[in-house]
Amino acid sequence: MKTRITPLNICSALFLILAVYIFINGASITGSQYTHLGTAIGLIFLLFAFVVAFLDIMLRNFFPVTKTLWIIQLSFITLTAIIFLLVK
Repeated sequence: MKTRITPLNICSALFLILAVYIFINGASITGSQYTHLGTAIGLIFLLFAFVVAFLDIMLRNFFPVTKTLWIIQLSFITLTAIIFLLVK
């Protein structure tokens, strides 16, 4: 199987790095008032990383062409960011 770098790959790696960083340094870096919930916030980011990695695997099976895969995944990330900002 050929390894391809995709936007969701990068996002899952960033979620993993952020989860490890929160486990080590605590949740005070997030700027939230709940600094004692560092483990829970770290576990949430691990869950996000797992879901994004699973979605990446699913989309790789549906779109074998790398250019199309990048367009679909960047569209998904943009849509997710817009929905997050609207809810926030």
